[in-house]
Amino acid sequence: MTPFTYARASDAAEALRLATDNGAAYLGGGTNLVDLMRETVAAPDRLIDVSNLSRAIEPTASGGLLIGAAAKNTALAAHPAIRTRYPVLARAILAGASAQIRNMATVGGNLLQRTRCAYFYDTDGSRCNKRDPGSGCDARDGLNRIHAVLGASSACVATHPSDMCVALAALDTVVHLQGRDGARSLPFTDLHRLPGDHPQFDTVLEPGELITAIELPPLAVATNSAYRKVRDRASYAFALVSVAAALKIEDGAITDVRIAFGGVAHKPWRALTAEAALRGGPATIPAFDDAANAELAQATPLRDNAFKIELVRRTLVAVLGDLSGATA
Repeated sequence: MTPFTYARASDAAEALRLATDNGAAYLGGGTNLVDLMRETVAAPDRLIDVSNLSRAIEPTASGGLLIGAAAKNTALAAHPAIRTRYPVLARAILAGASAQIRNMATVGGNLLQRTRCAYFYDTDGSRCNKRDPGSGCDARDGLNRIHAVLGASSACVATHPSDMCVALAALDTVVHLQGRDGARSLPFTDLHRLPGDHPQFDTVLEPGELITAIELPPLAVATNSAYRKVRDRASYAFALVSVAAALKIEDGAITDVRIAFGGVAHKPWRALTAEAALRGGPATIPAFDDAANAELAQATPLRDNAFKIELVRRTLVAVLGDLSGATA
């Protein structure tokens, strides 16, 4: 492990002052960053502990919720307002990792966790454009069963690992940031990048920029929402595919809908094409199936992961069927 210095920030302003160069990294719960350092994938020369940032989960003036970046995943999943008003988020968090990891992991850190692609972690023998830009991508012709079928590029086919982020993508979440040039906010769906020619960049964050909070809007459709994760085993496994969905139906017609996929792309995938196909139409299994097919028409499988296309289609139809009560 590369030697590094450590400092604990009392607030966001101090964290920004301490992160004086691009070799510094912010440390929350450490559930991903420490692993990356042990595997020599990440080698920051300074760690800035930001666990003293806000952990508050409090109502906003608009009727939504503001969640501090240092809030623990366990606390967020257990919060009464999350469980009743945004159940998809509570279920997504509980589907991810173990209780011990959820007790340590922070909201801000969860947003920034990096891919679990084995070639990304193999620093001794594998080419990886995400780890070493320009070196190549061994996953494209290697063992690529878990890799992307949407939004990938010739440079990278890695997938984003978070469960929580899939739910946040479906909930019109806003991310609040503090940087060297001041504060800004952006839609959650704009935070993560598709790989393109520069897969080494996971997000649009500027150097030294810090996530301070996320904000959930007052979203009526979110009360009828669910998250389903399909994986190789029941615990300690990342999603092969996952679906976060919320549905509002009036007089048999879909008046509002939110859908996001996990395990299929470099970022949590907001299924806007499927949403557009469903909005205003009937809440029926054929309609759900058509919407899934419309979203997945752009999917491009690799040698080992074509099954993901059918798996995410069936999972979406099943989740929407459960939320609507529709049967085949």
